[in-house]
Order: sequence, then C-alpha cells, then structure tokens
Amino acid sequence: MLVLLSLPVLAGLAGTIGPAFGYLPALGGDHLTFDHFADLAAQPHLIRSSLVSLATGLVATGVSVVMVMLFTAGYAGTRMFSRVQHLVSPLLAVPHAAAAFGLAFLVAPSGFVMRLLSPGLTGYTSPPDWPVPQDPLGLTVMAGLVVKEMPFLFLVTLAALPQVPLAQMRQLSASLGYGRVRGFLIGVWPLLYRQIRLPVFAVLAYASSVVDVAVILGPDLPAPLPVRITEWIANSDLQMRFLASAGALLQLVLTITAMVFWLVAERTGAFVLKRISGSGIRKSEDQLIRGIACAAMTVSAALVFLGLVTLFIWSIAGLWPFPSLLPHSATLKPWIRALPQAIGPIMTAIGLAGASAAIALVLAIGLLWQKSLRADGALRVVLYLPLIVPQLCFMFGLQILGLALGLGASFALLLFVHLIFVLPYVALSLSPPWQAFDRRYETVAAGLGRSPLQILLHIRLPMLTRAWLTAFAVGFAVSAGLYLPTLLIGAGRIVTITTEAVALSSGGDRRMIGVYALLQTLIPFAGFLIASLVPHLLFRHRRAMRI
Repeated sequence: MLVLLSLPVLAGLAGTIGPAFGYLPALGGDHLTFDHFADLAAQPHLIRSSLVSLATGLVATGVSVVMVMLFTAGYAGTRMFSRVQHLVSPLLAVPHAAAAFGLAFLVAPSGFVMRLLSPGLTGYTSPPDWPVPQDPLGLTVMAGLVVKEMPFLFLVTLAALPQVPLAQMRQLSASLGYGRVRGFLIGVWPLLYRQIRLPVFAVLAYASSVVDVAVILGPDLPAPLPVRITEWIANSDLQMRFLASAGALLQLVLTITAMVFWLVAERTGAFVLKRISGSGIRKSEDQLIRGIACAAMTVSAALVFLGLVTLFIWSIAGLWPFPSLLPHSATLKPWIRALPQAIGPIMTAIGLAGASAAIALVLAIGLLWQKSLRADGALRVVLYLPLIVPQLCFMFGLQILGLALGLGASFALLLFVHLIFVLPYVALSLSPPWQAFDRRYETVAAGLGRSPLQILLHIRLPMLTRAWLTAFAVGFAVSAGLYLPTLLIGAGRIVTITTEAVALSSGGDRRMIGVYALLQTLIPFAGFLIASLVPHLLFRHRRAMRI
C-alpha cells in the first residue's frame, strides 16, 4: 500500500523535475540548464496567472472551512443540522465539472438568474456585457470551488464528530454561560480540526491547482496557471514539454506557498482563540452568526441543485431567447444527437470507475483488517499524499516517464493511475464505520471456533455492507470525475465522459454541454443509488440493520 501510493507520486515528481532543468534525453535534453525557467519567466502575465491560482486556493479553502466550522458550531446535534446533512450528502455524487457548468449557466449574462430578474428588475432586454463567469479576478471559479468543497468538508467533519466529546463540551460551555458558537470554538474546534486537518490540506492543494473547473469558470486572458500548463502540455511542439515541466514546478511552489500561508493562518487562529478563551466574554447571543452559516450551507447546496436543473432545461431546450424565463419549446434532438457519440466514453468511464473502486475496496478492507488507520498517523499522511501533492505536478512527470519507458496509453495504465486517487478516498471513507464496529460480535464468533478470515467474511463484512458499499460509491464517483489524469495518461486516445464534457466548454453549444454534464452526473449518482438501495433490500426483514 505504501509503495502503491508513494512511489508513483515520487516518480512523477522526478519525471517533472528532470525536464524542468533540461534533462530529457528522448527530446534531446542531455544536460542541465536553467534556460526553461527563463522561458517561463518570459511568458506574458505569468505573475497574474500565478496569483489567481494562489488566491483561488486560499480563498476557496478558507471560506469553505469557516462556513463549515460556524455551521457545525451553531447547529451540531439539532434537527436543522440533520436536515442540511441530508441536503448536502447527495452533492458528493455531482462531479466538479458538472457543478461548474451548472453555476456558469446560472450566473452567465444570459443565465437563469439574469432571466429571472429581467427585464422587470434590471431593465435588460438583451444580455449585459459582463465578464462572467470568466471574470479576471477568478471570483467565479472561487465560488464554484466553494459550493463543491463545502459539502466535502462538511461530510469529513461529520465523520470526525464522534471522535470528540461534543455533548460533554456543549454542557460544560453552556453551564459557564457561553453561546453555542463561542463555546464550540473554544472547547471542541481545536480537537475537531486536528481530525480534519489533512482533508483541509487536500482541498487547498486541489483548489490551487484545479484545471477542469478553471477551464469552465476561470478567466481567459490570462488563464490561471494550471490551465496554461495544460495548454503547453497539449502543444504539438514537443519542446514545449520543457516549458510545461518548469511551469509544473512553479505550480508546486505555489501550492507549497499556499500551505505555508495556511500554516500561518492556523497559528494566528490558535493565538486569537487563546485570547478569546482568556477574555472571559461569553457572547451568548450568536443567532446572527448561526443564521449566516446556515444560509451559506443551504445556498451552496441549492446552487448546485438549481444548476443541475438549468442544465436539464438547456439539454431539452428549443428556441430560448433572452429574457424568456423558460424555452419556447422542448426537444429531445440534443440527446438523440449526443447519445450515440457518448456511449463509448460512458462505458470507458464506468469500466475505469468500477474496476478502480473495486480494487481499492479490496485493498482498503485488507489494510483496515490488518492495521488501524486512526492509530497510524504516518499511514494517514501517505494515504493523503496523492491528494496533497497537486495532480499536475506529478501526473505530467508520470506521462513523461511512461513515454520514456515506451508505455503507451492503455486501459490498464490508466486504471492504475485512477487507483492512486481512488484508494485514499475509499480507505478513508471506510475507516470510521470500521473502527466503530462492535467487536463483541467477533469475540463471540471466535469463541465458537471461527477463524479470523471466517469472522471477516461472515460477520464483519455482512454487517458493514452499507459502509463498504458507500465507500465503493465514493471511489466510483472520484474515478468518474477525474479529468487531468485521464487527459494526460489517456493521451487523447482513451476518453471518458468527463474529458468530453470539459472539451465542450470551449464551444458555444449549451444544449450539448447540458447533455454531457448531466450524463457525467448520472454515472456517480448511479453508484450512490446502488449503495443506498442494496442494503435496503438485503436488510428489509432485519429491523436492527435498517436506518
């Protein structure tokens, strides 16, 4: 497991560092040089592209963490908390690209929001000339990342909550006169943040180096740095690979810089929290803060769902002039035209997602059977290594190493690369229910003479059916939504519905974009639907096994 996760990442980084310094014998680079960094520095608007990427990572992660923290502080253990949990949970099935397309269709000058307000409230009878969603500051891509990362961090927080004494700390802080928010921040948040710190860094690394969301929502001139690096990689001039490698190293430096800023923010937050706890101020009235946090969580989930509805309307829209709220007619022609071409990418995506999630599930069960993920901090770090290191920084190196070794694009190679990203999510999703399993069942079975393997197959796994099916669905959704690894390792010869959907973003056919984005969403949704229905059918006659 350690080799499977760490070796490809380290080898990919080595494959990126070598060409960045001019060493790539296959392309004539046989000596070390700094010329490619000089070429990188000479690229127009490089600083602006870098700053947009850095700001995107920090702002999107910061807003997501703060909103999740405040909502959990204000509503953990309440009925509202449970309602929002049920509202947010399905958002894991929505790929980043599909959510980005939905948001773009909402906030565009001719989008659904502007149609809802025009012409009565705005006076516009034609779409305004606004640089949205490709605004130069990257605000739209930040918003798109926030609405997708808040649900992820919220569900990670849910998994970590049972490991902290929430109820006891609530009673203690309330007896001292503290409000829900301030009492939570002082007594619970330091313990809780320790549990979710690695997922936060994974979100920070992803947000600062994301490609597909930046292609859809990010600025065009200049584009964010990850998008420009991807364009250099795809350039027909192979000498651009040296420039792309130098750019990937710059992206790695930017991500590390973002993490350094985040560490400084952690120290600052700890200092402020210490001053607050020592000030003696209770702040028992915190309804406004709680309301803002609840509204933010609800609006973020509503934006994703409303975006999917907008995608569906566009996918069946006939004539739809601005500012009409709904199309004048509906048609299935976009679906009829798209489905024959999409069958191949859909089957490839299902094959990759199913195989990688199944292999990852078997490996994760074996790992959890032998070792406690909660107790081994080093193993948790290694599990998060492919998520913390930016994809662009080592996937490009893996592509170069594969070419140098004569490994062409193949389904098996792409499956292995998908497994690198799927395995951490599956293992970390299965770990909490695995650790919470009541060991007394196994003790009774062992007393009756059953072997450890028999206990695993006949006791633990059947009772954890819902948990491992959910972990499989999470891995299935992660694989189905992978864009950059599929683009680089597949080399354009192995395509999935995700790569096809993002490729359509450069065109102007909103109907086809709507079709492909919805098809991309249906694949992971099917995995979660199976994970929900199968336990319901299996345990329909067992009351204690039902939720």
